Amino acid sequence: MWIIVQSSSIASDLTRVFTCAVICTGHQLQSYVRRIMWNPCPFTRHPALLVYIVLEIFIHSVGGLNVCMSGSATSCEECLLIHPSCAWCAQEDFGQVRTLNSRCDFSQNLQKRGCDAPFIESPRSGSSLLRSKPLSSKGSGVTQYDVIQIYPQKISLSLRPGDQTSFEVQVRPVEDYPVDLYYLMDLSLSMKDDLDTIRNLGTKLAEEMRKLTSNFRLGFGSFVDKNISPFSYTAPKYQDNPCNGYKLFSNCVPTFDFRHLLSLTDKVDRFNEEVQKQMVSRNRDAPEGGFDAILQAAVCKEKIGWRKEAYHLLVFATDDIPHLALDGKLGGLVHPHDGQCHLNDKNEYSAANKMDYPSLALLGEKLAENNIFLIFAVTKRHYVLYKNLTALIPGTTVEILDQDSKNIIQLIVNAYNNIRSKVELSVWDHPEDLNLALTATCQDGQPLTGLRKCADLKIGDTVSFNVTVDARGCPPKGTRKSFTIRPVGFKDRLEVSVDYHCDCRCTYFTKTNSSRCNSAGTYSCGMCRCEPGHLGVRCECEEGEVDHQHLSACREAEGKQVCSGRGECSCNQCLCYESEFGKIYGTFCECDDFSCARHKGILCSGHGECHCGECKCHAGYIGDNCNCSTETTSCVSDDGKICSGRGSCVCGRCQCTEPGAFGDTCEGDRHMWLQQASQYETDDSNTVQCVYKTENDCVMKFTYSEHANGQSILTALKEPECAVAPNAMTVLLAVVGSILLMGIVLLALWKLVITIHDHREFARFQSARSRARYEMASNPVYKQSIPFHPMETDFHMHSIKSCNGGVH
Repeated sequence: MWIIVQSSSIASDLTRVFTCAVICTGHQLQSYVRRIMWNPCPFTRHPALLVYIVLEIFIHSVGGLNVCMSGSATSCEECLLIHPSCAWCAQEDFGQVRTLNSRCDFSQNLQKRGCDAPFIESPRSGSSLLRSKPLSSKGSGVTQYDVIQIYPQKISLSLRPGDQTSFEVQVRPVEDYPVDLYYLMDLSLSMKDDLDTIRNLGTKLAEEMRKLTSNFRLGFGSFVDKNISPFSYTAPKYQDNPCNGYKLFSNCVPTFDFRHLLSLTDKVDRFNEEVQKQMVSRNRDAPEGGFDAILQAAVCKEKIGWRKEAYHLLVFATDDIPHLALDGKLGGLVHPHDGQCHLNDKNEYSAANKMDYPSLALLGEKLAENNIFLIFAVTKRHYVLYKNLTALIPGTTVEILDQDSKNIIQLIVNAYNNIRSKVELSVWDHPEDLNLALTATCQDGQPLTGLRKCADLKIGDTVSFNVTVDARGCPPKGTRKSFTIRPVGFKDRLEVSVDYHCDCRCTYFTKTNSSRCNSAGTYSCGMCRCEPGHLGVRCECEEGEVDHQHLSACREAEGKQVCSGRGECSCNQCLCYESEFGKIYGTFCECDDFSCARHKGILCSGHGECHCGECKCHAGYIGDNCNCSTETTSCVSDDGKICSGRGSCVCGRCQCTEPGAFGDTCEGDRHMWLQQASQYETDDSNTVQCVYKTENDCVMKFTYSEHANGQSILTALKEPECAVAPNAMTVLLAVVGSILLMGIVLLALWKLVITIHDHREFARFQSARSRARYEMASNPVYKQSIPFHPMETDFHMHSIKSCNGGVH
């Protein structure tokens, strides 16, 4: 239901009543509405009738619904789980005699029903600071080991299921914070020109980075791929020189997966020396084993030399795509990566030929666990692929690397500035039964619900995040849980411990075999839980005592329900249930104060009290629902008589009994004059025009007017207007004619279209014919035949001997 309110006063009343509808009973809500319904509305200068109508609809939809009492909670713990607003009364003498009082209700209702505040169990969720050192402003110097970039550092939460609590987290990236940068380079054959470019990278990079931080260290490592088929050349002739027989470059080092070459150091000359020693290698397929190298560089903290008090930057330079998890099965590697460090004495990855490549999830977990920002420095051809990977690996950025790595220094500086301009929170060890919602407030001061990241920050800017937490249920007793909130890439963290409010304080005073329960039950939180075989509020009855004869004492008459179906028979007397609509009472729970007649939805019209199903009207009102006023002041006419002596006053209004009498006090005389007219007059503005339809479907028109002297004039037409039935033959001919006409029109349209089409085709033919240009006397395709063909013939004379041996 949507309600649009333009008046602030009405909106205020609506807000208060809607709030009351949630925490009040139906009677309380209706009483509150009646108090405001006749308050003048400053916006409309009329009684707030519209508000009342809307609220009445709302009351009927929610009135009487009390989620706490409808939950049928039998213990304090059950009550607390129904709703965060429910409370339990542990007071021993709470409630009235002969009534089954619900101890589970809203706190306000319990106090109104007589429960003292100290006995009300209604724990609320909250938080308390355990460690809250102020944020730092500078990172380097003598205080670099005490730098604080997140506030607070430790907090404790006390959660009641369903009840939210929130706390604020502030993050400030400090200036001049130490930086550790590990350069991880692809040394496959295609990166040979890049290797030549970065031989003096250390000096230049250190100069640029010292403009951003005074504490900078640099390390170096390289990778190619796993030295097994089909990823590398495994034939014996390639073992020492994989480039054997390769014309473009015939000499390279044996294939390796990852090799750690230089631990992090502030001596940049050593970086240059190590780079100058390196030579490229060669693998068979296009993808590289770079993800193996990234994971080892992340988890081998001691050998790499990552400092705890520094930003960790891992630059991954390559010109091709990486192998991912499951690719290793092509080489028979079926064991998944274990995420551990496997560098041997030579600082080479020793498990390359034993385990598969790491997955993206494992890679992201280890990078975040060790606070490492990964920078992909890749060629433009593979930029989109690595850009997509950054969405799957938190704290990762990607930059375009030139073919020969000439822009590597500027690339690293840009990536560092980009990383420092963002703050993103991550949650670790998140308990499954907790709901967390984060709202970021960045530099513009506007809260962004659901966002846990701020960008475009300057060094030293402070951003805040509001964290809302609520528990969905209760874990086993004594369970304490915790989780951690960390800015991605920061060493700083906020530790959050969680305690659950699922027990009531009154349970600590539980007594077994309590005298309050006649030594036959356990007393806890104001109630007795009887031992087997005992019944009653105080366990005062034994189970064998309750038989048919004793139950009959709880029936109003033979055949009727026990306690009228609205209570329980306990020890030969009815204990009435509590109702969300009002009070149930009586010896047999046969009475209540909410089942009386209503007027306009209000019990006893608001002018009486409901007693055992009957309205007891206040003075001045009568009737079944007390809606009839006995006041006669409004019925007194000017001459001082009740209804001018021509009627009776009923419920404050005159009912005229004398013929012709009318008016609020029956002071007027009405005489009817009937006349006929041949024309329907409509010019008089004081005349009411009427239409009446007879049984024969004839329309009778007439006018009604009243004169000042009390005469009523009714003018009717002499002849009514009757509709004439249509002629069947006319209708048939009209339908047939319409169909024929439609057919003729369609045929004419079809003929017109065909004619136009034929004309166009003939015109096109004529145009083509006129464009033909050739001589009629000769055929351009015909070629004359060749009349003769020269042929050379050689005749050879054979010698013929005569009979005499002569030759002819």
